[in-house]
Amino acid sequence: MATAAAGNDAAVKGGGKKKLIIIVAIVLVVVLVGVAALLMMKKKSHADDEEGGAAEEKPAAAAHAKPGTPPTFVPLDPFTVNLADKEVDRFAQVGITLEVADAHFADQLKAYMPAIRNNVLLVLSHKTSAELLSAEGKEKLAKEIRREAVRPMGIELDDEDEDEDAAPKKKKKKKRQVESPVTQVLFSTFIVQ
Repeated sequence: MATAAAGNDAAVKGGGKKKLIIIVAIVLVVVLVGVAALLMMKKKSHADDEEGGAAEEKPAAAAHAKPGTPPTFVPLDPFTVNLADKEVDRFAQVGITLEVADAHFADQLKAYMPAIRNNVLLVLSHKTSAELLSAEGKEKLAKEIRREAVRPMGIELDDEDEDEDAAPKKKKKKKRQVESPVTQVLFSTFIVQ
C-alpha cells in the first residue's frame, strides 16, 4: 500500500504541473490577444488621424461620404464654346466631370442638368484664352463651375475667388456657410484653339 500511495502522490504532483502549464498557456494566449487588439486599435486610430488630416484638406462636403465608399462621378457632355478674345476668334473644348459625395445627390444633379449646362456654358464663354491657358485660370474656372453647378438647386456658395487684399466695395451680409455637395470639378479634356 505504501507503494500505491507514493505512486498516487507522484501522479497528483504530475497532474498539478500539467494544470499549471495549461493555466500559464491560457494566460499567455489572453495577453497576446490583448496586445494584438491594442495594436490593431492604435493602428486604426492612426489611420483615422491620417484620414482626418486629408479630410481637412478636402471640402467639407466630402466628410459626409461614408468611409470606404468611392465617390460618385457625374460626367457632363463636352462643351465647345467661343471664347471672349477680342483680337482673334478662339474657341475651347472642355470635358467636365463633377465629383459628388453620394449617389443620391448625383441623381438630383442629373434632374437639373440643362440648367447646370447653361450656367457652365455662360462661365466658359466669358473667359479668354489667356485665362484658360494658365494653371491659376483653370483652378479659378473649376471653382466657378463648382459654384454654378449647384446654383440651379438653390444652393448659393460664397465667391471663393475674391481678392482678400482688395478693399471690398460694399460690405456684404455674412451668409450662412453652405457646404457644396459637389466636392470637386475634374477636367477630362481641355483644348483651347
